[in-house]
Amino acid sequence: MKNSILIILFFSILSINYINSQEPEKKIKVEKKDSIKPDKKKALLPLKPEREINLKTDEGTWISLDVSPDGKTIAFDLLGDIYTLPIDGGKAKRITKGLAYDTHPKFSPDGKDLLIVSDRSGGPNAWILNLKTGDSTQVTKGDDFFMETVEWTNDGDYVISAKGGRNSKLFLNHRSGGNGIELIKEPSSLKVSDIAVGRNDRYIWFSRKSNAWQYNARFPQMSIARYDRETGTIENMISRYGSAFAPTLSNDGNWLVYGSRWNDKTGLIARDLNTGSEKWLAYPIQKDDIESQNTLGSIPVMSFTPDSKYVIASYGGKINKIPIEGGPAINIPFLIDEIIELGPQLKFNYPIEDTDKILSNQIRNPRVSPDGSKIAYTSFNKVYIKSLPYGEPTRLTTLNYVEGMPVWSPNGEELVFTTWDEKKGGAIYKTSLKSKKTLKLTTENGVYSYPAWNNSGDKIVFIRASENDFDNFGSLGVESKFMWISSKGGKANFIDLTKGRSNPHFINSSDRIFISSGSNGLSSIRWDGSDEKDILKITGISVYGTPGRKSPPSPASYIIKSPNKEEALAVINNDVYVVTIPYTGVKNMTINVSDPNNSSFPARKLTKFGGEFASWGTNGDNVYFSLGKSLFNYNIPIAKADEERIKNEKKEKEIKKDKKSDLDNELKDNEKSKAYTAAEIEIKTYIDKKAVKGSVLLKNARIITMRDKEIIENGDILVVDNRISQIAKSGNILNDGSIKEIDLSGKTIVPGFVDTHAHVRVARNVHKSETWSFAANLAYGVTTIRDPQTGTTDILSYADMVDAGLIHGPRIYSTGPGVGYWGYNLKSLEHTKDILKQYSKYYNTKTIKMYRTGNRRHRQWILMASKEQQLMPTTEGALNIKLNLNQMLDGYPGQEHNIPIYPVYKDLVEVMAKSKMAYTPTLLVSYGGPWAENYFYATEDVQGDKKLNYFTPKAHLDAKSRRRNDGWFHKEEYVFEEQGKFIKDLVENGGIVGVGSHGQLQGLGYHWELWSMQAGGLDLHDALRVATILGAECIGLEDDLGSIEKGKLADLVILNKNPLENIRNTNSVELVMKDGRLFNANNLDEIYPNEVKAEFNWKQIKPINLPGTTD
Repeated sequence: MKNSILIILFFSILSINYINSQEPEKKIKVEKKDSIKPDKKKALLPLKPEREINLKTDEGTWISLDVSPDGKTIAFDLLGDIYTLPIDGGKAKRITKGLAYDTHPKFSPDGKDLLIVSDRSGGPNAWILNLKTGDSTQVTKGDDFFMETVEWTNDGDYVISAKGGRNSKLFLNHRSGGNGIELIKEPSSLKVSDIAVGRNDRYIWFSRKSNAWQYNARFPQMSIARYDRETGTIENMISRYGSAFAPTLSNDGNWLVYGSRWNDKTGLIARDLNTGSEKWLAYPIQKDDIESQNTLGSIPVMSFTPDSKYVIASYGGKINKIPIEGGPAINIPFLIDEIIELGPQLKFNYPIEDTDKILSNQIRNPRVSPDGSKIAYTSFNKVYIKSLPYGEPTRLTTLNYVEGMPVWSPNGEELVFTTWDEKKGGAIYKTSLKSKKTLKLTTENGVYSYPAWNNSGDKIVFIRASENDFDNFGSLGVESKFMWISSKGGKANFIDLTKGRSNPHFINSSDRIFISSGSNGLSSIRWDGSDEKDILKITGISVYGTPGRKSPPSPASYIIKSPNKEEALAVINNDVYVVTIPYTGVKNMTINVSDPNNSSFPARKLTKFGGEFASWGTNGDNVYFSLGKSLFNYNIPIAKADEERIKNEKKEKEIKKDKKSDLDNELKDNEKSKAYTAAEIEIKTYIDKKAVKGSVLLKNARIITMRDKEIIENGDILVVDNRISQIAKSGNILNDGSIKEIDLSGKTIVPGFVDTHAHVRVARNVHKSETWSFAANLAYGVTTIRDPQTGTTDILSYADMVDAGLIHGPRIYSTGPGVGYWGYNLKSLEHTKDILKQYSKYYNTKTIKMYRTGNRRHRQWILMASKEQQLMPTTEGALNIKLNLNQMLDGYPGQEHNIPIYPVYKDLVEVMAKSKMAYTPTLLVSYGGPWAENYFYATEDVQGDKKLNYFTPKAHLDAKSRRRNDGWFHKEEYVFEEQGKFIKDLVENGGIVGVGSHGQLQGLGYHWELWSMQAGGLDLHDALRVATILGAECIGLEDDLGSIEKGKLADLVILNKNPLENIRNTNSVELVMKDGRLFNANNLDEIYPNEVKAEFNWKQIKPINLPGTTD
């Protein structure tokens, strides 16, 4: 919400000392009462400011403005607040403030009101501010859409807006109320922005675009059209190669000024509406935002003066008065000296403990034995069994393969499970719990998954897929098949192609095979794949989705029928439900369980925090599921009995309600706590860590410590076990002869590189014993990664393997699956807290990815819940500058992807730097222009890079580098150098910046990203800080990582060349040390503490010495 609107329409021109404040941020506790009243049907934004930043600036970023009808006052926006300014300049007066984000002020035709876009009600809406009384009125209603620009009709009675989903449309509302009308509905691909009306408001002018954005965009991107309010038709008015956008009309009806590109820069063109002739009016100006979502307009909104002689426009960080007849622009000076309010600072440090044993963070595919006494599950890529509840987990076998997906035989005496080996391929094995013997059942290689016993226990159904697809891409391909085999082993028999179906299972009363798919729900087939019978679909909540899009109910990820009841369990959006299946004969029957109490048939939600790997108990009374390393047991009969008990207590309370007894109050207070919840047990699985023991002295190297600007030109580092013990000038560390020495003369040592946005894209469901993306990153010196948005929880188990020393790779951190718009519809702060406990309590991710989740209110709930649970949420940039800025003001501690606009001026630089929002720009996939990776593919010999080819499967490298579908771009079109200037300014002002390769090219892509960031002039030492200590700070690990200091973990990169001479020398990695273990960076052979040759099996065999031509 915004505080009091203080209106001063006439200002004296001040003599201004233009200096930029360096005041530190301040904590505040006092909440100032808001006098701008929101719509009574809407709650205030829930987040309260906790910090203040003093901002004193004479320049601003992306200022949209309007001139009052009397020509005396300019209203403009800056960082989500509205200001007024005398037409000749002076000190700007802020008239709205607070966390709500206000933009695009427009004076009413009579000058008495301002029309703005504000999200004070939770989502962006059009609001009218009365300049005399300070009252505000909400015009549009809703909180599930984007709103970009607004405009008045000439009579001041109607408000025109561009709102909707990504492809916003044209709407008309009356200022006094009503729902308004959508003027343009089709085509769905049409995006409307930059609304304007002129002297004749029969016509509404706007910028038009096909869809919200296009990566690596082709031109023209936008054109100018107008809507005829009399005929309801659209007429295209202006189009040119550089695009045409942001139409602005003069009051006398003679001129139209609009934006366009000339080469790579933006300018203003003036069109004489009487003759159609055009001329360039200003060039270059603020670079447009037409290659992103242009959520604040294609360029900052400009305005004619009432006499139509001048255009007032913001560019270069200033407000400028441009004569329409030509000539130099006149600067209109302004000074802002205000307090900017921010939400809480979420900064937590996450210590990395030294342990001899690793505790698994996840159990996968848990299955409880038919008698309920044991559990089988997968951790560390091995099958374990454990007696419930207190037994110690033990390995099922001694096999040296990846094991997974254990399933009990109907009598509980045997377990089948899948295996995978990089050399031998996959198989299905069976182990007898009595004899302890393990038998390989399958004889043909393949990738095996989802085994299931039939009722009699003599057959096993499973899915088999191609090894080739799995080897090359980590996916199961399109040729996966349902197969069956005798439980004694032998030949595999074909049933049917999977066709998107999975999870085969059986029920007690039938020998049919039950299967599930996300699109078609639960069905059953015969053993020959014929006679498929659809049973039902189960759907859940309608997620909030992308603003403006009505999301359909979410389908179940999978459905499993009860073994002996007409019920089914369904996993939907990571929650587990049980629903009764009616006997109806209805085809395509769908049951929605979004509100189980009002479902069409009895249904219940079993999970509070979420659940995975759901399965039935043998008797159909219990449903088991897991979250992280916890197993949950939901007993349906007990839950029903509990519900009856609560109903009876309510009845008793109703009888006694007139007495208002203490007992009644106690029942009311404890009602929720008495409701049944699933029993939970934590499954703790430990294995020994392959820890380094011993000491090594790294001698005679240049050491860039990242401890301030310290550089030791000829120094030594003593590493004891896995931590740095001493750093000193060469020869100053004593060696009694027991310490191994490694001479690094001529080398440069820097801290291990930190990739704060690394999508490592692991094989899912069926895991691998080595992951090439991990190895490639480590070989290029990346010793720590954070994957923000993994899609699934597989990464948790891979991280366990790396921690234990069982897989080559950097330290693996992740946010787990994103808290994204596709998965949730947050109802309250308490609901949000429950969802985030998945991450804080069960996944142990430490950071989370808030991925465009809902509206401003929802996003603030996530921030508040994160603060309570000590999570650091990062955000998705989303090509959305408005979203980026209001997330910064709310206090989000991280942003992924670059802000799409440039240049950026000191107002935004200073506020972002002081906010301590960690900025990871991922310029390889730049917003606002061609991706930087295209530049490197065009200029680097990727195919000839021996090291890259060693660590990257050929199919991957060929797909990225032999032909580029993204196209060719002139060097001037790339934006990474301009984006790098903001990075430079941010770092120099004390901001936090990280390097994020986005997983575009594993390993080498990290260096490309760093070079792109430095291209804007970032000091070379500062660039290394961004790659190391600042990156560690981004993810809360700077106490243990990021610099070469006593007591920190020994994560080091040894370079052949000095990166302080040329940033490209970062890619001269000779050796890499992670956790005290030293590797040859060219092949990851271990050098210390042992000499161990690394073996990788992702190579593809070159077709040589085969029949063919002699060419």
